Amino acid sequence: MNKHRNKLAPTKLVLLAIAAGLAGCTVGPDFVRPAAPNFSSYDNDQTPAATSTQNATSPVALGQTLPAQWWELFRTPALTEVLNQAIGANQTLVAARATLAQAQETIVQARSTWYPTVSIGASAGRSIIGSGTNQFTQGQSFNQFSLGPSVSYTFDIAGQTARTVEQAKANAENQHYQLAAAYLTLTSSAVTQAITLAVTQKLLTTTEELIRNDEKNLELVQKSFLIGTAAQTDVLTAQSQLENDRTQLPALHQQLSVARHALAVLVGQAPSQWHTPDFDFDTFKMPDTLPVSLPSELVRQRPDILSAEALLHADSAAIGIATAQLYPSLTLSLSDTYQSTILNQLLTNASKALGASTDGNWTLFQGGSLQSQKRAAVDAYNAQLAIYRQTVLVAFGQVADALRAIDNDAESLRLSQNALQISTTSLRLQRASYSAGKSNVLQLITAENSYAQASMNYVRVQGQRLQDCVTLFAALGGNWQAKEGIGLSADK
Repeated sequence: MNKHRNKLAPTKLVLLAIAAGLAGCTVGPDFVRPAAPNFSSYDNDQTPAATSTQNATSPVALGQTLPAQWWELFRTPALTEVLNQAIGANQTLVAARATLAQAQETIVQARSTWYPTVSIGASAGRSIIGSGTNQFTQGQSFNQFSLGPSVSYTFDIAGQTARTVEQAKANAENQHYQLAAAYLTLTSSAVTQAITLAVTQKLLTTTEELIRNDEKNLELVQKSFLIGTAAQTDVLTAQSQLENDRTQLPALHQQLSVARHALAVLVGQAPSQWHTPDFDFDTFKMPDTLPVSLPSELVRQRPDILSAEALLHADSAAIGIATAQLYPSLTLSLSDTYQSTILNQLLTNASKALGASTDGNWTLFQGGSLQSQKRAAVDAYNAQLAIYRQTVLVAFGQVADALRAIDNDAESLRLSQNALQISTTSLRLQRASYSAGKSNVLQLITAENSYAQASMNYVRVQGQRLQDCVTLFAALGGNWQAKEGIGLSADK
């Protein structure tokens, strides 16, 4: 037996030497990040509005980075308090953090393959030696106990473990960027709802003022009708104007309620248990400048682009895993076992058995399955590469759209200001004419209605500019990397 073991020893040493030499190899492609674009604009239209380098009211600062709390650019103190509550209590963020922690644990599990497996085995049994038909040849039975540790180690010959760890890290990075995307969606949605609340409340106040004027005008027309200076059709016209303006109230109240409820959910509260802050529309200001990252910077900061890149990295590692399966595997096992027929003497008066074994396996043919798995991994990588490129293109398009919208909003603001000034002047002159008895009340109603509509349109345009600004900041990635305390961590 000893001679046989000695003959096997050189073979094991050769196998171990080969395994040691191959253990440092890692097959499959090494991941290379896609190159960042080398252009500096988001739109090729050469008209002043489309160059995205200046704006009538808020110049674009191309190449600058958003502040971590970009919502403070609107200079509304109540926003900061609400956003802090949302970041701390939003349940979507809680779920995203837990999912990230789960993904990080897979890195630990993948790394464990790099280390030997150590275990302690124990067994107990009863054996019978010999058998016969009389008392002299009848078999004898006895107990058999064994206890001892064993160690096994699988050599990472082709780097399958290394690629598995690489893939686990890439998947954890994907969850890291998914958390960042959830954070960006949360903050932009909260600011959007706050602006909606402020705009709706302003429209509601303007409509209520219009209704009060309608009620005064109806009273004047009714008095004129009683003394015979106005026709009944004038009274009906004034009543119709009043009722038409009143019909706007339910929709505005509904819009206000929906925004309040949505904001409560974003901060992790039930609508009945959370008091919505009062957002004064007049306190919202457009930023003095609009920080806009270059396209080459955008691909390194938008969570959805980085998430697509992480998945691309994971698919690249999957190619290496599939390739490694084409190579042989080698496992070394060592054991040190104590054996005895008496349990209480297992560790004191027992025989000791040392064992070593080397197991190797190399699948040479499996009906083309392994080669197919590798080809499928390459196909998956190419598909994800196309998804990554499409994600980048969509991001550029969103930034270009937002910049164009803000430019067009500036023109809309100029036109709505002109309309408001004209209607204000017309209303002032009409009131003076009515007081002097030179015009009737219906002309006054028309002037007041034009002024109210111009005022409401001016508020809507201002609100749209603010919303488009939020859209731009979200399209730029919101500079989530600079925000501390949201539980962003890509490794474990």
